[in-house]
Amino acid sequence: MLSVLSASLFARIRIFLGRLKPHALPVASKHILLCSIGAGTGLAVTGMFSHWLLGGVNLWFIAPMGASAVLLFGVPASPLAQPWSIVGGNVLSALIGVSVGMLVPDVALACGLAAGLAIAAMYFLRCLHPPGGAVALTAILGGADVAHEGYHFVLTPVLLNSLMLAVLAMIFNNLVGRRYPHPLAEEEVKSRGVSQGASVTREDIHAALLDGQFLDIDEDDVQELLEKIEHKAAMRKAQARRNCE
Repeated sequence: MLSVLSASLFARIRIFLGRLKPHALPVASKHILLCSIGAGTGLAVTGMFSHWLLGGVNLWFIAPMGASAVLLFGVPASPLAQPWSIVGGNVLSALIGVSVGMLVPDVALACGLAAGLAIAAMYFLRCLHPPGGAVALTAILGGADVAHEGYHFVLTPVLLNSLMLAVLAMIFNNLVGRRYPHPLAEEEVKSRGVSQGASVTREDIHAALLDGQFLDIDEDDVQELLEKIEHKAAMRKAQARRNCE
């Protein structure tokens, strides 16, 4: 009995440790190259333009833009990487961070409160953008320069940097054949019926993911989603049959 329990525990530990090993990203080399070139170019141009416009004596660039660039150029299909996400998310987070920094003297408490409020507000206004959390913290931890800027920090550099990067992401992604902004307009949405004539294997899923833009989802997640979709479709058909009887 003890040996069986030990073997079961060892198997569970081995599975848990196996989950810590990162899976290979289902992304083609072409998209890795495009992401690197796009992000590097976007940040460089945004930085140079902001520095030219604001001058070296002013706060002209913030570090969270690096994280925004990863999303806009590396995962442009993600809802977190759309133009409204970066502009709305970063500006809203900056506004909350500056306000909380002025009202809450304890730095640790201010950081937690600002990040929590920023996340809730971004969800509510449909502009969730992970770097926004860093923007909120930058408004509190940015030092004397940021404190001196006050609410002006929201406009420059946050709004200026975010707008510039979003515009450059639109230009670059469309030039290289990516649809960006990614969501389809209402008149572009595909027909409601989706044909699933053939059985789908994990290899099919992997090949399909490699064919398109990088999506923040792996083969297991896609397979689980497909199984849930099939289950929901079967339930809908069964309900329709019962309604007809």
